[in-house]
Amino acid sequence: MYLTIGKNKYKIIKATSFFKRLIGLIGKIDIDYGMLFPNCNSIHTYFMKENIDIIGLDENNEVIYKYQNLQKNQIIHINNPQKKTSILELPNNASKKIKLNSILLFEDE
Repeated sequence: MYLTIGKNKYKIIKATSFFKRLIGLIGKIDIDYGMLFPNCNSIHTYFMKENIDIIGLDENNEVIYKYQNLQKNQIIHINNPQKKTSILELPNNASKKIKLNSILLFEDE
C-alpha cells in the first residue's frame, strides 16, 4: 500500500499482527516509509530513534488529528473510539502538506 503526499510517495505497512503493532517504528533510523495501525487511538514513542509525524484517521480515512515532529518518550491519545480510529505514523515532517479534515487515499501498487 502507498500514500502520495505532494511529490513524495511513501510505502505504508499495515500493522495487523501483534508483533508489528508492538514494535512499529521502534529503533528504526532513516525512516522512509509509514505504518498504519488500524483500530487504534493511542501510540507511544518510547525507544524511538527519530522524531515522527502522527496522523489520526477516522473510519473514512479523514484526518482528525495531526502532530508533526513528535519527539521520543511521548504518549498520544486521540479522543475518538478505538474501533473507528486508525493511526498513521510517517517520517518526520512528511505530513507538512496534509491538512485536518482532508481524506487520505491509499493506493495499491
